[in-house]
Amino acid sequence: MKLLLSVQATGNGHISRAAQLLPYLQRYGKVDVFLSGANAQLQNDLPVRYRSKGLSLFYNTTGGLDYRKIASQLNPTRIWREIKALPVEKYDVVINDFESITAMACSYKKIPSVHLGHQASFQSDLVPRPGNPEFLGEWILKNYARATQYIGLHFKKYDDFIFEPVIKKELLQADPQNKGHITVYLSAYEDGALLPVLQQLKAFQFQVFSKQVRQVEQHKNVKLIPVNQRLFNESMINSFGVITGAGFETPAEVMHLGKKLLVIPIQGQYEQNCNAAALQQLGIPVLKKIDAGFPTAFLQWIGSENYNPLHYRNSIPEMLGYLMDNYPSKGVALELLYPDLMLG
Repeated sequence: MKLLLSVQATGNGHISRAAQLLPYLQRYGKVDVFLSGANAQLQNDLPVRYRSKGLSLFYNTTGGLDYRKIASQLNPTRIWREIKALPVEKYDVVINDFESITAMACSYKKIPSVHLGHQASFQSDLVPRPGNPEFLGEWILKNYARATQYIGLHFKKYDDFIFEPVIKKELLQADPQNKGHITVYLSAYEDGALLPVLQQLKAFQFQVFSKQVRQVEQHKNVKLIPVNQRLFNESMINSFGVITGAGFETPAEVMHLGKKLLVIPIQGQYEQNCNAAALQQLGIPVLKKIDAGFPTAFLQWIGSENYNPLHYRNSIPEMLGYLMDNYPSKGVALELLYPDLMLG
């Protein structure tokens, strides 16, 4: 069996999940990877056969989306060329982790596919949303990577096609310790915005994972560490608590480890606002941004009661079994998933 795994490389969570899925997928046959996007910091050993610039998200220095930089990537001619060139028809199974070129290629060539990942869970209206859902945000989550089958991942099993988060093997097997530091990963904030605020909290030690440094740097009570999966895992496992964005993978890992968690959603990113709503239901505090009031909010968080940890298990075999049992054959009649796609 030949399998194509298409991975969105905006941020690091999709790549990390693909690395966990790969050995299980290889039990079913040969796996090729299509890597799309240009805004991840993790090195990877995935068997990448196809690459694309895709459409990546970029951030400004203070936690918001950089819409000008995002718009500058748009190249309809290149995207259409890649849609036609991607050979999805050569694969028995196409698995898509929120990657739009693969989704449109499957629609154009009438090839079935499965959208597997966190974003797929938003096909269910039972998944938590913020108090005022955004029309555009909802549309993107439900239509950016359309498929003929959906398998979602979320903090809880909100619907029958939603499974538990994919937790890295080393974290599932970890023996968490408390060495007193606070692990910080806020990919949308530059070091210059974080250092002055964290240095006010002189009684605490922070390990900040940074996209800007090439080697470890100590700035008073703040240690800057280059983004590295092994070092980040070790920091989380041995931390007192973790401050991070309202993404999916990292908060799930922190809750699994039973660490204190504080999340700060990326401004203007609807999916993170949805995750924040779900996390609040689980007892996790949420801040809108890092500003002059952060030290007070931090101390309140440090002194607050902890939530009930969620101990996840390895759900990958069960999830992939569900996928293979329900995967549509190429012979089935497919609706045109992208009716507005120009078939030039």
